[in-house]
Amino acid sequence: MRLPKHFIDLHLHLDGAITLPIAKRLAQLQNQTIPASSDEKLAQLLCIPKSCEDLNEYLKRFDLPISLLQTKESISEAVFLVSEQLRRENVIYAELRFAPQSFTAGGLTQREVIEAALDGLARTSFCGNLILCAMRGTGREKANEETLRLTKEYLVTHGGVVAFDIAGAEGLFPTSDYRELFALAAKLDVPFTIHAGEAAGSDSVRCAIEMGARRIGHGIRSFEDETLIELLKERQIPLEICPTSNRQTHVVADMRDYPLADFVKKNLCVTINTDNPAISSTTIAEEFAYAQM
Repeated sequence: MRLPKHFIDLHLHLDGAITLPIAKRLAQLQNQTIPASSDEKLAQLLCIPKSCEDLNEYLKRFDLPISLLQTKESISEAVFLVSEQLRRENVIYAELRFAPQSFTAGGLTQREVIEAALDGLARTSFCGNLILCAMRGTGREKANEETLRLTKEYLVTHGGVVAFDIAGAEGLFPTSDYRELFALAAKLDVPFTIHAGEAAGSDSVRCAIEMGARRIGHGIRSFEDETLIELLKERQIPLEICPTSNRQTHVVADMRDYPLADFVKKNLCVTINTDNPAISSTTIAEEFAYAQM
C-alpha cells in the first residue's frame, strides 16, 4: 500500500517535538547553556534510548525541552519552528498540545504561556491548532483547574486553542482521580481528549469515555476488553494511536501483537500520530510506514 502524500497529526506534544536544532535555537534565545558537550550528548538528553524500560523513563526526556520553554520568546519560537518543521514533512494539519503549567518555572503565568504559544501559531501560515493539557500528579488541582478555565476562555473552532487534555504518568495517577475536573469541563462545554489506555489498561479508556472524552489519547490497550471495543465502535470515538511511542514504552509486550490492524478491521475510528517526534526520533511519514510493517 502506498504511503499518503500528505499527513495529519492529532497527537503531538510541543515539548516532545524539540529537535536538536530547535533546542539550540531556544537556548540561544535565552542565553542558556545546554548541558551537553556535543550533538551526540545532546541527543542522549532529548531522545529516548533503545533500552527504555517504560513510560516513566520515557517521560524523563521532557526535562531538557521543558527547561528551554520558560520564556515568552522561546515558547513562541518553539511553536513557530515545530510548525515549520511539520510543513517540511508534508503535514497539512496538526494539533500541538502542551501543559501551560509546565512552562511557568521561570515566572510566566499560564495565561502568558498560552499567549506566547498563540503568537508562535500566528507567525506561521501552517494549519495548526493548540490543545491545553492538565497534568496528572499530586497537588496539581488548582493549576489544572486554571488550565481548564483558560481553555474555555481561549476556545475557538480554529486558529488557536481547540480542546483540553490531561497527560502525565497514567499508571501512577488513575484517570478516575480526575472525574471532578472533567465534569467541570463538560459543564463548561469544553471539548476534551484524555490520555488513557497507555500505561494503564482498558478500564482507563472506559473511564475516559464515561467522563465524556471525545477522543482518546493512545487507547491502545482497549484490545483487552471486547465490550469496550464495541462501545468505541458504536460511538465512533477516535483513538489517537502512536505506534513508535507505544513500542518504546512497552505498551504491548510484542509489537507483532500490536492491535492497530485489528482495530481497523473492527471498524474503529483510529488515527496514526507521532506523540513526541523528537523524543521518539520519528516523523509522521515514518509512523505510517512502521504501521504497514
